[in-house]
Amino acid sequence: MSDLKNRIMEEVRADLADIECALRENLNPHLDLVREAASHILFSGGKRLRPLLMVLSARLCGYAGDDDKAFSVVFEYLHAATLLHDDLVDGARLRRGRLVAHAVWDNPTAVLVGDFLLARSLSIGAETGRLKVIRVISEITETMSEGEIRQLMRKGDLGLSEAEYMEIIRSKTAVLIQGACQTGALIADAPPETEAALSDYGFNLGMAFQMADDLLDYTSESEVLGKEIGADLKEGKLTLPVIHSLEMAAPRERAEMERIINAREFSLSDFQRLVEILDICGGISYTEQMAARYVEKAKKALLTFPPSKTREILLDVADYALRRKT
Repeated sequence: MSDLKNRIMEEVRADLADIECALRENLNPHLDLVREAASHILFSGGKRLRPLLMVLSARLCGYAGDDDKAFSVVFEYLHAATLLHDDLVDGARLRRGRLVAHAVWDNPTAVLVGDFLLARSLSIGAETGRLKVIRVISEITETMSEGEIRQLMRKGDLGLSEAEYMEIIRSKTAVLIQGACQTGALIADAPPETEAALSDYGFNLGMAFQMADDLLDYTSESEVLGKEIGADLKEGKLTLPVIHSLEMAAPRERAEMERIINAREFSLSDFQRLVEILDICGGISYTEQMAARYVEKAKKALLTFPPSKTREILLDVADYALRRKT
């Protein structure tokens, strides 16, 4: 895993440095409070996956301009805005090992700074001069909001189905990664079939990324994960490891799972017992298998492109999404 991550980082180090500069240069708030609160979430150790994917996708399509890094920050601003809002809705305490923004400032500040980042994303998108890019960004914002509302409506619902879960993660995570890859093709004026291939890559990568992220809540340590262990369950979020295990569990195991989940403020020993049941009932292995299928679909979508260093990086990113530990 460390070898894969190091290989990716070595290839994209210069791109990430340029993206980091662009994130600071394009923020442009008129108020210090907005800059401080936005910086709290933007510069707290994010992976920059979404802007990097836009840059790599554009490069794969032969983009020769100078604005790819500036345009790519749209997707990190969108991502940061959703994190500010999600943390508030979920009542989260930690994000990336730090206090969430609404705990450092207050709820109104977190909401309004999130709104600012959403608006800033649309403003930068308009600078591309491409109506389709603006439409993609607008549709992403709309869909992510619907995904968050859908998840909120089913909060703590033990009857949440796998199909409903898939729709939630499509709306909340996959469309943003999909849009980043699609926009890379759009700014490069790629033909429709090329745009579709990168859109497919991004969608499947996004689905796998979120499933792998949901697994970390049950397989990682709090210090590594950067948030409280069991945070998803405490926030009422049922993810695929739990959904599948509830479906497959014997009556006694299901009753034990329901007791722990419904408690919300469960003990560490209860949570460890739940993880044991997820393992016994196949929820963890099933989620790993499903994520792996989406990774393979993502990699297959790239086969339409000739071999190149950029294509290899994107293939490596797909493998990393499945095997990461944070």
